[in-house]
Amino acid sequence: MCIKYAMPGTYIPINYLPVAIIMLISSLIGLGALVVGLLVRPRRPYAQKLYPYESGNPPIGDPRVPFNVKFYIVAMLFVVFDVEAVFLYPWAVAYGQLGIFGFVEMMLFIVVLLVGYIYVWKKGAFNWE
Repeated sequence: MCIKYAMPGTYIPINYLPVAIIMLISSLIGLGALVVGLLVRPRRPYAQKLYPYESGNPPIGDPRVPFNVKFYIVAMLFVVFDVEAVFLYPWAVAYGQLGIFGFVEMMLFIVVLLVGYIYVWKKGAFNWE
């Protein structure tokens, strides 16, 4: 069996042609929707419509008020522990196939989470003062 190789610069990736066509069509549909929306939508701005609001209340004071760092710390802790806890579900589903090795690995994972939780607790990140 003889395998023919294409010369450099002569290979046309014909298998990617459908992907390129779909990308082109989807781009045209997206741009077309934006242009049609720009041409068709009503433009009647007035002062009340252009007024910035939040929950229907008029803004009071400077909107660029610095937040307490505790907000960010609590948000990061939530994300860390929530995302880490998401790993428990696939482990529980595949527990029968993983055996004792999977059990030991998950216990080590939970111990690391527990150590992190205790560390954050001792640092006082959960105290809201």
